[in-house]
Amino acid sequence: MRRYLLPGLLLFIVCSAAGSYLFYNYWVHRYDALIEQQASVYRLDRKLVWSVIYEETFFRAWKIGAAEEVGLMQVTPTVAREWAKETGFKEYEKQIAENTGEFLRDPQRNIQIGCWYLERMREKFRDSPAEKAMMLAAYNAGASRVEEWTKDVDRSKISEAEFIERINISSTKAYVSSILKRYSETGAGNFID
Repeated sequence: MRRYLLPGLLLFIVCSAAGSYLFYNYWVHRYDALIEQQASVYRLDRKLVWSVIYEETFFRAWKIGAAEEVGLMQVTPTVAREWAKETGFKEYEKQIAENTGEFLRDPQRNIQIGCWYLERMREKFRDSPAEKAMMLAAYNAGASRVEEWTKDVDRSKISEAEFIERINISSTKAYVSSILKRYSETGAGNFID
């Protein structure tokens, strides 16, 4: 009996490790097609959108944030209403008014609205060397805070590192830094091409 214990234990460990690896890859890449689709609509880098979702919810579509943000990209009800109004589809406005949470838990809608909002934030800081960092900080803390952090500098010249140093909310600084780090690593195989 004891002679089968070690090989059995080894087999269990190998199978567990392989299963964990395969589950992890499935978990973090199961929305890749939706991400790619919506990122292309809003002219965003799909790897950046993937990195945002990784940071926001680790791909948990049901997650509700402390400020009532919902879904994969932690979209707020206010942003959802703005998006619905801008689309002009009365049915979306009606669905959001009736049950915002349910509407935003749908991964496709959530990623669509999250990408729309990311693009809106990017428009404010386009062509700045710190465009991505500013966009992410605005997505997390609001565009007015980014304006505040850059009020005494030329935004067309501030570097990403200089901008991140100016962020005076530690959670936002960590958020932006973490996403940008993960984004830079996605070229090393963390995103399926």
